[in-house]
Amino acid sequence: MSAVSHRFGWYLALLQLLFTLCWTVYVIYLPKLAASAGLPPGAVIWILMLDQAVFTICDFAAGVAADKVTRVLGRLGVWVAVATAVSCAAFIALPFVAVAGAPLLIAVTLVWTVTSSALRAPPLMLLGKYAAKPAIPYLAALALLGTGLAGAVGPYLALALRDVDPRLPFAVASIVLVLTTLGMIAAERQLATVPRPEADTTPPRAFGTLTTPATVFALGMIVLALGYQMHFALDSAALYLRFATPADLPWLMPVFWIGFNIAMFPAGLVTKRVGGYWVMGVAALAGALAILAAHQAPALPWLIVAQFAAGAAWGAILMSAFTVAFLIGAHGGEGRMSGLLFSTLALATFVRMAAVATGINGEPEYRLVLQWVPALCWAIAGVALLYFAATGIRRFAATRAMP
Repeated sequence: MSAVSHRFGWYLALLQLLFTLCWTVYVIYLPKLAASAGLPPGAVIWILMLDQAVFTICDFAAGVAADKVTRVLGRLGVWVAVATAVSCAAFIALPFVAVAGAPLLIAVTLVWTVTSSALRAPPLMLLGKYAAKPAIPYLAALALLGTGLAGAVGPYLALALRDVDPRLPFAVASIVLVLTTLGMIAAERQLATVPRPEADTTPPRAFGTLTTPATVFALGMIVLALGYQMHFALDSAALYLRFATPADLPWLMPVFWIGFNIAMFPAGLVTKRVGGYWVMGVAALAGALAILAAHQAPALPWLIVAQFAAGAAWGAILMSAFTVAFLIGAHGGEGRMSGLLFSTLALATFVRMAAVATGINGEPEYRLVLQWVPALCWAIAGVALLYFAATGIRRFAATRAMP
């Protein structure tokens, strides 16, 4: 692995960290902004659902656009920087326009959400396009480290910003993010100069349709991401509150993300040897067992271990998922596949938020059933992925080589 690729992996980690922290700041302050705009408290979840619906569409569209833009070297960095500048300008404006009423707040929020998609799939697709295939699992883990770190510090950030004027964190987060994004222009050109040991003789792929492997991969990721959302976002706090107090949650919730960050790198070594589908399948089954253990934990220490294991499984799943996505989209479809992956994550988030908005997750007759959904999702997806890994995806789909 070249030094340039390694530096670019760290750069992506920083970029994903800053972007995710911007989203965290937005979620922390959205109830106050909505109240300033005259919206009722119940409107907040619907605004967040709108954001995820936009991400579901725009992430894939941004990935497709990134594939087209990168046909000319150096254009993606400029495109991402411009889109980020617009996104950050809208983000800074949110605390100021909230007092003008709901229509303007929602309009500016949509501008921010749409342009934010430029920071999700397009930067990561450069790994699949330019990095050597053996280095992709490690670089994907490095890039996702930023997401994991942001998830871990999120609860502490909520405490630190509780009494801070929203204009300050919105401005600071935006300025730092846009300045960091400017480095994408130079990073793209440097990454493209790295020699690639594998021959790239396959002709560019058509952008009009999705292949069967891509469809199968997307369906699997929706199920896996839904399991993650239902477990971590809906169940984790309630599980901890069996043994702890609400004041303890900011110190306990990051356990999941600690496991996430630690597991990605050893899982990357395994992915490099056996392939992404095997790692995704085994990690999903292990994660299902960890979720079941979390529900049956007799004491807090056992629950902490189970949550750590569940986070480790999700880290292995997500890292290997990017590796698989890049291999499916090799030779011209890397952006499309990374965009598709981000879209599945956004769709799963939308479904989880819909459960909250409709109150289904709070009804006793449904809650008993929903607590088994995360383990069931990961178990079903794990078995399916191992089946495809064992039998070979070529028998069911395209003639392209699969991981």
